[in-house]
Amino acid sequence: MNSFSPSSGTKQSKRVFVVGATGYIGKFVVRELVARGYQVVSFARERSGVGASTSAQRTREELKGSEVRFGDVTELDSLMNNGICKEHFDVVVSCLTSRTGGVKDSWNIDYQATRNALDAGLSAGAKQFLLLSAICVQKPLLEFQRAKLKFEKELIESGLTYSIVRPTAFFKSIAGQVESVKNGKPFIMFGNGELTSCKPISEADLARFMVDCLEDPSKQNKILPIGGPGDAISVREQGEMLFELLGREPKFKRMPIQMFGIIIPVLGFLAKIFPKLEDKAEFARIGKYYCSESMLVLNPETGQYDADATPSYGTDKLRDFYKRALEEGLAGQELGDHAMF
Repeated sequence: MNSFSPSSGTKQSKRVFVVGATGYIGKFVVRELVARGYQVVSFARERSGVGASTSAQRTREELKGSEVRFGDVTELDSLMNNGICKEHFDVVVSCLTSRTGGVKDSWNIDYQATRNALDAGLSAGAKQFLLLSAICVQKPLLEFQRAKLKFEKELIESGLTYSIVRPTAFFKSIAGQVESVKNGKPFIMFGNGELTSCKPISEADLARFMVDCLEDPSKQNKILPIGGPGDAISVREQGEMLFELLGREPKFKRMPIQMFGIIIPVLGFLAKIFPKLEDKAEFARIGKYYCSESMLVLNPETGQYDADATPSYGTDKLRDFYKRALEEGLAGQELGDHAMF
């Protein structure tokens, strides 16, 4: 039964509690919920954004239309006392994700903080949970992927109606070289640039898809991989597109992926002696992963990534994003800790 049928209330009466509201995708999800008429409470830190650079007042402006409450999602007491406040909520939406992908950060955010949101939602009487996950958890070799999968399993077992959205690459995640290429530097790629592909999706399209999950029964109690419109695009093709838009001949710099075969073991060994290097070793593993694994649906039988099996959604095209970024810059994209170059 549609969760928004007359017997279960209208959008206007549905109360939605959002964690991770100030993140790259979270802000757009909040705006989409507000635009569709939901009653939204956004939970955020007093200082948010990359480097805690966003003030409470700025956060309220960015999440206009929702009620913004402040606290610490990593502390269940704070979440309950400053966020839920003994009120009823129908839906919990989590757009939480660790900023660095470091070992402790992953388990603190991708698992424990998200688990806190589930527990808080259950106490508030929520019947539905919408989770932003990642398509790369299909092949879990990294700590943040393992942390996400642990929570996904517990969400499925919770008894709540759930939708687990696993997007492919965001526009921002393949925008790290826009400024350098614009400034005349070569486009860096590993190998021949054909090692990996993705179907990048814009933040606005992804937000629409996520909110659709609250209204479309066919998207409930499911794991939902999703990409943007059009064909999958390789790293080389991304570079070629940038140079074409700039009206320049492509200029590439090839990096050997074999370099990770030296860096990772060395950092892994040193991390056993100097625990503070644990995250450095993990960052190297993350770097190798994204340079060698496609952000597409993985066929478990063949072990190959399948572009045709990766669903497409939305209307925003990467070419238009690149054109806009070259003309106007990357303000608001918050490349931060996720920028590889």
